[in-house]
Amino acid sequence: MKYIGYLVLLASISSSFAYIITVDSHAEECFFDSAQAGSKLGLMFETIEGGFLDIDVRIVGPDGKIIYQGDRETNGKYTFAAYETGVYTYCFSNQMSTVTPKVVMFTMEISEAPTGTQGAPGEDQAGHTKLDDMIRELSSSLVGIKHEQEYMHIRDRIHREINESTNSKVVWWSIFEAGILVLMTVGQIYYLKRFFEVKRVV
Repeated sequence: MKYIGYLVLLASISSSFAYIITVDSHAEECFFDSAQAGSKLGLMFETIEGGFLDIDVRIVGPDGKIIYQGDRETNGKYTFAAYETGVYTYCFSNQMSTVTPKVVMFTMEISEAPTGTQGAPGEDQAGHTKLDDMIRELSSSLVGIKHEQEYMHIRDRIHREINESTNSKVVWWSIFEAGILVLMTVGQIYYLKRFFEVKRVV
């Protein structure tokens, strides 16, 4: 249930490109995004639960070319430019795991390709187009910074919950050990008391 809260928070950041998924053992989950040539695509991900918190990542272009491939990664960020118009595929694979499913949080950011071209006919129109492209690029950068800050905030919450869970387990284990020591002490005292008792025969 706690991951639903993360999903809602991520959805409020980016309505289209934020997900939390579960990748079963011996399974692979792939997602597809259409992008224009020249667009910038950025993938951020983190394995938040399962096994050693590792996952295999692969990004494939429209022509089947592998753009990026990483094995047993816990988290990462990869940004690249679309070299041609088409559908780009990114996959998370858990095929190396025999039993444990993995929970992965990721976001995919896509910024629009520049439309302005130097030397375009009509100086005023070219200037406006270039200014629009600069504004769009600045806006995209600001959104990316905001998303990364929110992403880091969520990572901090997840790690804090893991630490609190670990601390709780340590506390309960310490209480259990203390209880065992008390029982052993009482047992030893009782045994020694019985051992040194003087039995009288009437």
